[in-house]
Amino acid sequence: MKIVQVNKFNYLRGGAEKCFLELCSNLEKNGNKVAKFCMHHPQNTSTKWDKFFVSRISYNESRMRDKLIAPFRLWYSLEAQKKFEKLIRNFKPDLIHIHNIFHQISPSILPVAKKKKIPVVMHLHDYKMLCPSSFLYSKDAFCKKCKSGKYFNCFLYKCHKESYLKSLIVTIEAYLHSSVFNIYLDNIDLFIAPSQFMKNTCVEFGLPENKIIVINNPISNEEVEFIANYKYKYLLYFGRLSREKGIHILLEAMAKIKTDIKLKIAGEGPEFKRLNDLIKQYKIDNKISFVGYKSSQELWNLIIGSNAVIIPSIVPENMPYSMMEAMAFKKVVIAANVGGIPEIIANGENGFLFDPNDIKTLVERIDKLNNFNLTKMGQKAWQSVLEINIENHYKDIIKVYKNLTAL
Repeated sequence: MKIVQVNKFNYLRGGAEKCFLELCSNLEKNGNKVAKFCMHHPQNTSTKWDKFFVSRISYNESRMRDKLIAPFRLWYSLEAQKKFEKLIRNFKPDLIHIHNIFHQISPSILPVAKKKKIPVVMHLHDYKMLCPSSFLYSKDAFCKKCKSGKYFNCFLYKCHKESYLKSLIVTIEAYLHSSVFNIYLDNIDLFIAPSQFMKNTCVEFGLPENKIIVINNPISNEEVEFIANYKYKYLLYFGRLSREKGIHILLEAMAKIKTDIKLKIAGEGPEFKRLNDLIKQYKIDNKISFVGYKSSQELWNLIIGSNAVIIPSIVPENMPYSMMEAMAFKKVVIAANVGGIPEIIANGENGFLFDPNDIKTLVERIDKLNNFNLTKMGQKAWQSVLEINIENHYKDIIKVYKNLTAL
C-alpha cells in the first residue's frame, strides 16, 4: 500500500512526532511505501521527499517575515496546497494519513485529497479541532466554553498564550475552518482518537461518532540494553517544559514532601527559566536537577533508575507517551487524573492518580510511595500496556487503511 504521512515536523519533538515517525518506520518495515509531507526544519531527518516540503515558519521567533505572513499561513497556505498537489501527482498514494498540520501546514491540503478521491485519515493528537488554543484549558481550569462553535470565548478569555491578538488569530482560524468552510468534516473520512476520552469529547463537541475510532498510542517493543545505577533513587519527570504540563505543581509538592527523595527533570521548553526561579523561591535546589533533553537509551536509563515517574499535567492529556513508556519499563506512574490517563492507570493498583492542581494529594502520593510494593505494582503497570504494542498498533492501523481504500 502507498501512504502519504503528513506532519508539520519530521523530527522527534513531542508525542505527535513520535507517533508519526514510528508509524512511518513500521509501515515501511511491513512492506508499504511511505511518502512524507512536512515543513522544512533544521532538525528534520533528511528524506527524498524534502523537495515537496513547505518552507519553514516559526511562531516563536521574532523574524519580521514570519510575523507578517503568520496569520495567513495559519488560516490557509497556498504554498502547502500547491506542493502537496505535486507530491500527490508524483507519488500517487492509496491513502493519506494526517497528523499535526495546524498552523505551519494548515488544512489547505485537504481539498486536494478530496479532489483526487483519495481517502483521508486524521490522527487526533490534541484538541485543536474543538478548541482554538488546542488544550481545552483556560485560566488554570478545564474549559469547554467553545463547545457548539462558540470560539469567540478564546478571544474573550485570552486563551492562547495570554494574548488578545494571538487569541484573535486562532479564533478566526477556528471559525474559518470549522464554521465557514467545514474543511475537516467535509474532507476527512475517519478520525483516529488515541483515547476513549478524546472520542467522547469530540462527540460531545459535535463530531459524528461513526467517524471516530479509538486506537491507543503504542509502546515500543525494542529490546533495551541498559546500565542503570540503582544506588541513586529519584522521581522523574520527562517531557516538554511548558505550563500545561503542570511541572510548577510538582515543584511546589517537592517543597512540601517529608521524605528526602530527589526529582530529575528531563526535557526542554519555554518554562525552563520560570521553573528555575520557582526552585530558588522554594529553596529546593538540593532536591531538583535538570538533565536536559534525553531520548532513546539515555531516557530509558533514567526511567529504569527511577522510583516513579510523575505526570502532573493540568490539561486533559490524550494518551501520553510518557505514561506508556514508563509503564512499559515496569515503573509506577503518579499522574493527574485527567483525559485518557485513568483509562490505563487504576489508582493504587498499577499506579497512582491525583486531581490536577491538588498539591496536597500529590505530596501524600510521594510521601507514601515506600508503603507500597513498587516492584509488584510496576509489574501490573507493565501488564496493563503489554497488548498496546507496535505490532498490534500496526494491525489496527492497516485494518483502517484497508477498510477505507476498499470503499
